[in-house]
Amino acid sequence: MQSINDCFFKVKSDCFKYISSQETKSQKFKNKDQMIRSFLIPVCFWISKKTKKKNPIIVGLGGGQGSGKTTISSIISIILKKYFKLKVFKISVDDFYKTRNERKLLSKHKHPLLMIRGVPGTHDIDMMLNFFKKIKIKKFKSIKLPKFNKATDDRCKKNLWYKIKSRPDVVILEGWCVGAKPQRNSQLNKPINSIEKIHDKNFVWRKFVNLQLKTKYKKLFKQLDSVLYLKAKNFDLLKKWRLKQEKKLQLKTKNKKKLKIMSQKEVINFMKTYQRITEQMFKDASKYASIIMSLNNNHQISKIKFIQSLF
Repeated sequence: MQSINDCFFKVKSDCFKYISSQETKSQKFKNKDQMIRSFLIPVCFWISKKTKKKNPIIVGLGGGQGSGKTTISSIISIILKKYFKLKVFKISVDDFYKTRNERKLLSKHKHPLLMIRGVPGTHDIDMMLNFFKKIKIKKFKSIKLPKFNKATDDRCKKNLWYKIKSRPDVVILEGWCVGAKPQRNSQLNKPINSIEKIHDKNFVWRKFVNLQLKTKYKKLFKQLDSVLYLKAKNFDLLKKWRLKQEKKLQLKTKNKKKLKIMSQKEVINFMKTYQRITEQMFKDASKYASIIMSLNNNHQISKIKFIQSLF
């Protein structure tokens, strides 16, 4: 307990500063102390014990849209750097989305719904696997990785990409589908929402996405040393949180032109493309996640379960 208190005392200023940068006038974080002290610091002690001398530990952080993955992974990163003196590199699977032009081709040759970023099949898996390979090479060389701009729905210019100049001790890969497992083919037959019912009558899109989970994404997720999962109570809550997220993006970019900010209807339809896998992850997470952080109705971590112990 003393070490947790000591850690909290040393990191709280930096953590609060980051949290403040994410708040808006109408959206304030509550119970910050408890979230950091009771939940995120113990997670960081767990990660620090897992670190290796030779290779970086690769930690996945999964959770539905709007669940708070970026915020949680950023605070974890701050604590690991500040208190544990570890070199941490954090990136989202979103940054590895295929470009708009690549998705246009995919939508033309496979299925129109693949123009919408998000589902398995719309990420550059080879680029991610190559990144994991490079950070493990003995003679480390600097690496450049893409950065995705959701407001323009495309990759940033290369001069804005991430630059990794030294080998990290910890890599955090966060994303809504991190750790996701495929469904049985029989589960794909019944549409679960209007998008599937109207736009995927012949199951082409569902089968394509599921195949990606069975093949490329399975290979990718095997590279992870552990998976942390942010578990919301239901999909309706995620929709509510994701709408707030889009509103925040709109406020941050209101003076910029040519930005693809979504309306409420567009957000709801966008999320429907995520629904099948998200709801399956609610059921599957306990089978593969090392740590499950449960979220209450107020978007706060209410409990934490360490499924994989330290020893």
